[in-house]
Amino acid sequence: MAAIGATLCPAASFPVHRREEPSQTVLKLKANRIPIVSPRFALSVDRVPESTTTAISPNNGIPSVKVNREEGLLAEKEKRFENKKEKEELNRRSGWRNYLEQSVEIAKPDGGPARWFSPLECGSRLDKSPLLLFLPGIDGVGLGLNLHHQKLGSIFDVWCFHIPVVDRTPFTELVKIVEKTVRSEHQRLPNRPIYLVGESLGGCLALAVAAHIPDIDIVLILANPATSFGRSQLQLLTPLLEAMSGPLSLFPPEILSSLPGDPLRLMLDNLVKGFPLQNTARELMEDFTTFSGSLPVLANILPIETLQWKLKMLKSASAYANSRLHAIKAQTLILCSGNDRLLPSQQEGERLRQLLPKCELRKFEGSGHFLFLEGSVDLVTVIKSASLYRRGKYHDYISDFIPPTPNEAKEAIESNSFINTITSPVMLSTLEDGTVVKGLAGIPSEGPVLFVGYHMLLGLDLVPLVARIFMERNILVRGLAHPLMFTRREKGILPDLSAFDAHRLMGAVPVGPSSLFKLLSSKSHILLFPGGMREALHRKGEEYKLFWPEQSEFVRMAARFGAKIVPFGTIGEDDIGDLVFDYDDMVKIPPLRSAIEGLTKEAPQLRTDVAGELGNQPVHVPGFFPKVPGRFYYYFGKPFETEGRKLELKDREKAHELYLEIKSEVERCLDYLKEKRESDPYRSIISRSLYQATHGFMSEVPTFEL
Repeated sequence: MAAIGATLCPAASFPVHRREEPSQTVLKLKANRIPIVSPRFALSVDRVPESTTTAISPNNGIPSVKVNREEGLLAEKEKRFENKKEKEELNRRSGWRNYLEQSVEIAKPDGGPARWFSPLECGSRLDKSPLLLFLPGIDGVGLGLNLHHQKLGSIFDVWCFHIPVVDRTPFTELVKIVEKTVRSEHQRLPNRPIYLVGESLGGCLALAVAAHIPDIDIVLILANPATSFGRSQLQLLTPLLEAMSGPLSLFPPEILSSLPGDPLRLMLDNLVKGFPLQNTARELMEDFTTFSGSLPVLANILPIETLQWKLKMLKSASAYANSRLHAIKAQTLILCSGNDRLLPSQQEGERLRQLLPKCELRKFEGSGHFLFLEGSVDLVTVIKSASLYRRGKYHDYISDFIPPTPNEAKEAIESNSFINTITSPVMLSTLEDGTVVKGLAGIPSEGPVLFVGYHMLLGLDLVPLVARIFMERNILVRGLAHPLMFTRREKGILPDLSAFDAHRLMGAVPVGPSSLFKLLSSKSHILLFPGGMREALHRKGEEYKLFWPEQSEFVRMAARFGAKIVPFGTIGEDDIGDLVFDYDDMVKIPPLRSAIEGLTKEAPQLRTDVAGELGNQPVHVPGFFPKVPGRFYYYFGKPFETEGRKLELKDREKAHELYLEIKSEVERCLDYLKEKRESDPYRSIISRSLYQATHGFMSEVPTFEL
């Protein structure tokens, strides 16, 4: 089998974590044998939810809230924003607004214990959806995922943990409550994974539960976990809170919120004077007070006494979770913010990644502590990009794959727009009658379709190919990729797995016979480079040379499903740079040879049973001297039909004949493009730039005549 190149090209490796637009949110509450119902609020008393659910009407439960009432105004403002930080602040405030508006009713004390509820938006989901338990941060409300409910609810069974404001259940008892729920649900559906999504304090809670029940299939997603509390200045806030309790009692939130300006910030400036951590104190309250109108709600969620209790709980929770990290076996994804002013989250994320056996890390450089309330972060996209979603014991890259939404695909394509812009790809395809046309009209619409072609240096051809087919034909091409994009044999210096998030989001799968079989059976459009890494990391003078194995690896399997095989050629790497320092040069230098051996040892190996050059695929990054960019050219030849040839192509000799025909057609496509590009008046980026300056920068640049 083959891989999607070396995939070491930075231009093709940007993760995407965006959010779909939120819609109105109301809550669905878990049914229970002994409910407590108040005129404005209802929650389950039973701490272990039943499997059935009921919806509470707006008049007898939590009311529907319109969260986008200012959406039009915000959209107009966003168009005028030129500063990225201003846009991030807009997203942050929007998330806080949704959270605060929905917390009005649920935060009111009702005398009940900690319990679970399920948002109404989470009612329609996939078959056999895994259970997702959300464990909130210091607020305890359980609405921290309000921006994500709709998308999460389409693929998960979502329950949110609610800790009432007046509840003083110790941390160890909260662990027991969550553990009891996990055990109960595991016993009911033992083959279903259970996701624990915890933020801050909830991260400690999730880790503690996972340490207690290592025999249960748990997936941890931790956002800025508070296991770093002992190294933060938050632990020193207790004296400040004691000082604030007096002055705040003299000014009720209703009065403060009606005053002009930002009275809370002015009051804080006076309160924190003289404290050694005055900046941290102000930042804490600023994160909780995005605008003054939120004060009444915040006062209900976190009165001074509750905040003091929660800070003490954070201290004990951090110590408890840290002392049990050695017992955790769960698959873990840590999300850490680069602008977390409350906890040293990025340093903590790196520490936990070293301590936990199956742990990955995703960094959000411009985000603050309350990551899930930021409009630029989409939890479902993060989960999909990390290949973390599964409905069984193991992730299946075909059956568990969820296609990208239009917004996700747009973001993924735009994140790699640079290579599309500088190479201005030309796409040619072949119609059924053999006519070569500009564009992709000749590509078959119905699968299964197997694209088989030449792989340019460093896989530079990959991004324009997948992007153009998706944009022009609305076809998602599933690439068979080198397994180093998905796993590591050991930790080292290879690019972090997060570098390949965009590839996984767009459907890349680890190359192998089983992956090809499943994709063909699902009638997918599949991308295969038989030359694999050897072709994508070729030596000097080997551009446009095929390194295909002797065996016809894919022909007989394609015939089994009646797939169309589309050969194609791609050229242009020699127009954007010269290969000046290749593998043969590097192995002559002992330190570089040792580095190559180390990289190769980290990556999973392919074709270990193949003798000779194709079985030796060392991982390295060749020296590449850039030129004034030329242009990329793609030519898709006429499809080879295998429908009705299943019995014929079972014969190895017949299959090998077809294999050689396909290989010859790929070489013909390459020769055709090398000849025709000589007559392209817009081969140089300079001539293309002049054309677009005259005709508009969004105009399509012409090419040679066919």
